[in-house]
Amino acid sequence: MHPVCIGLGSNLGNSMELLLDSWAELGRIPGIRTSALSRPYLTEPVDMESEHWFINAAGLLTTTLAPEELLTHLLATEQRFGRRRGPEDHCHHRDRTLDLDLLLYGELVMATPRLVLPHPHMHQRLFVLAPLAELVPGQEIPGSGRSVRQWLQCLLARPDRPAIEVRAWPGDRAR
Repeated sequence: MHPVCIGLGSNLGNSMELLLDSWAELGRIPGIRTSALSRPYLTEPVDMESEHWFINAAGLLTTTLAPEELLTHLLATEQRFGRRRGPEDHCHHRDRTLDLDLLLYGELVMATPRLVLPHPHMHQRLFVLAPLAELVPGQEIPGSGRSVRQWLQCLLARPDRPAIEVRAWPGDRAR
């Protein structure tokens, strides 16, 4: 079993329910065992214009699936929850019902046309690092020389950091 960290996000529909339901669905896929889900965070959109703020979380799971096979399941889950991708998604971020990002796959470092690990922008994104620090604060981001906690502290020290606010799951449905 390989330890994996994923990022979950949504800014359309009932985002909290979408994240909880998609997390539960991931746990039903053969070869995936969900372990822990962070608290949800309300975050302002980054690198895009939108009036819809995001709910973001991070999840820890273990898998017997290879990275690209796991990515296929993440993308299929997004689609089942209403995510529609178009050619413009490669250049521009836009509103979405569900976004599942493969952040870390153990200590693996790889780059293919379809998948780069660790996620190439995770160390620059407060909406990724804040929830991820709840789960694996001491985890070094492979190739960066810094832990999740250290990268988070760097971003929190910036005066121009995006807004972020911790929330609670509906009905206190802690995972």
